[in-house]
Amino acid sequence: MKAIIPVAGAGTKLRPLTYTQPKALIPLAGKTILSVIVDQLLDAGVTDFVFVIGYLGEKIQRYIAKTYPHLSYTLVTQNDRIGTGHAIYLTKEAVKDDEVLIVLGDTVADYNMKEVIASPVSQIGVRKVDDPRSFGVAELDANDKVLRVVEKPLIPKSNMAMVGIYYIKESRQLFEILENDLKNRTGDEGEYHLTHALQHMLQDGVTFQAFRVNNWFDCGKKESLLSTNATLLKQMNENNEMQNPHSSDTTVIIPPVSIAEGCKIINSIIGPNVSIGEFTTVNSSIIKDTIIGSYAELEEVVLHSSIIGSDAFVRGLSQSLNIGDNTEIDLG
Repeated sequence: MKAIIPVAGAGTKLRPLTYTQPKALIPLAGKTILSVIVDQLLDAGVTDFVFVIGYLGEKIQRYIAKTYPHLSYTLVTQNDRIGTGHAIYLTKEAVKDDEVLIVLGDTVADYNMKEVIASPVSQIGVRKVDDPRSFGVAELDANDKVLRVVEKPLIPKSNMAMVGIYYIKESRQLFEILENDLKNRTGDEGEYHLTHALQHMLQDGVTFQAFRVNNWFDCGKKESLLSTNATLLKQMNENNEMQNPHSSDTTVIIPPVSIAEGCKIINSIIGPNVSIGEFTTVNSSIIKDTIIGSYAELEEVVLHSSIIGSDAFVRGLSQSLNIGDNTEIDLG
């Protein structure tokens, strides 16, 4: 079996961070989005990977080589970003006829991966959502057998969103359908969705079973990225996996917090739910619910619900006040 991880997207919803950094390499709970996914797969026993790279792909390539020097993997380049169906089709030669586990590169989910890949039939990960119109949707029977899948339906007949995790045993059939779609240009306004190929497989009699994930975070937006960071930090803290936080007489750490090696934290209050990359300096600041990259420098700032990129410099406004009784001042 091979794990396919498409990471070719430009991450437009996370700009300006993604102007210089691939979305998959944005820091997350002491790791990156990509390393969270890869580590999950490795823990489940997956050993062979195919990465679909494109936008800033050389940075993905360097990161994998440095972080996972012993990993067995193949790189496939998607120059034209015309959908997940096209991205998956490009892996055809690397996959051959092996079974595939597809995990989209901006999807972090909590589920039993070993159970999924031990299934006798193909699987689709799902999660109930309030508004399914922005997602691929799976219609299920009473036993969670998949009856139909639709990409971003205007009038959804189900509230079970597909979370971007697919275990497919019939890979040859999948690639034949994707190839036919590309040849006949049966995409949606030039975009070729994986959902369309899956629906074709269902019509041809392939059985798909839905499995429900416990938690799911689509890390394509700032809000969900910060929420994912907070959840993963909490899990790491509960499992005693947290990196040793920086401590000093002049700094207060409010867990859960992940502070990488080489950081210098002075006269500050950090946490909760803060991730700080390596060799970052924070001086005289208050920071919570925030992700900060590596080699950044922050001085005299108050931050919450923020994402600060690597090598960034942020300096706030230092105040010296002498305020009398019964006075109200708003500095915000």
